[in-house]
Amino acid sequence: MRVTFLGTGTSQGVPVIACNCEVCQSADFRDKRLRSSILIESDEKTVIIDTGPDFRQQMLRGNVQHLDAVVFTHEHKDHIAGLDDVRAFNFKQKGAMDIYATIAVEEGLKREFHYIFADFKYPGIPLLNIHRIGNERFSVGDIEFQPIEVVHFKMPVLGFRIKDFTYITDAKTVNEAEQEKIKGTKILVLNALQREEHISHFTLTEAIAFAQKIGAEQTYFTHISHRLGKFEDVSRELPENISLAYDGLKLDI
Repeated sequence: MRVTFLGTGTSQGVPVIACNCEVCQSADFRDKRLRSSILIESDEKTVIIDTGPDFRQQMLRGNVQHLDAVVFTHEHKDHIAGLDDVRAFNFKQKGAMDIYATIAVEEGLKREFHYIFADFKYPGIPLLNIHRIGNERFSVGDIEFQPIEVVHFKMPVLGFRIKDFTYITDAKTVNEAEQEKIKGTKILVLNALQREEHISHFTLTEAIAFAQKIGAEQTYFTHISHRLGKFEDVSRELPENISLAYDGLKLDI
């Protein structure tokens, strides 16, 4: 099974206009971060976690020719905004897209994409099959997901453990019961927004401390703001078994 990081960035801390900071102007491809998302490919299925505003660009850049399902972490716009573009896969694959979402995410999708769920089906709208998930295990073909509930300020967000790989974005706190689900993970992916304190995201210091508590063989940080700094500079500060992820990074799990 393979995981590809389609995006490792975030809308947090990114200005609306062009930014002249050293990260945004960096020539290092590892500093070019689209919004956070990963692609999971098994022998049977190809699944994406989250469809942010960069979803279409990520599919084109990654030359993704087939997609079986979308799994959502939560309903914030930077994780759902690209959903409309699954219509290209509807057309190519001649069928509806399987969507795995909590009740809260489903309600968020219905607000943001009301036309998809309207009684009158306008020609060309995305076709979706909604599968409701909670905190119990579920499978997409041969890929088994163990949801891990984390807290994003006051919002419940789902991370996911797949075999010995755990993926968490938008966390500020994780209770002890949910941490037990993570323990034994060989590869941990965790959000590390910036150095300064933030109300709803791990800071770099907090992410390092959490990673060391879990004790995975290798930890990668994602959901990275440009405020954190350049890949090369931050990497020099990290413990030996902790790294920044970057767009295009591929891992076998």
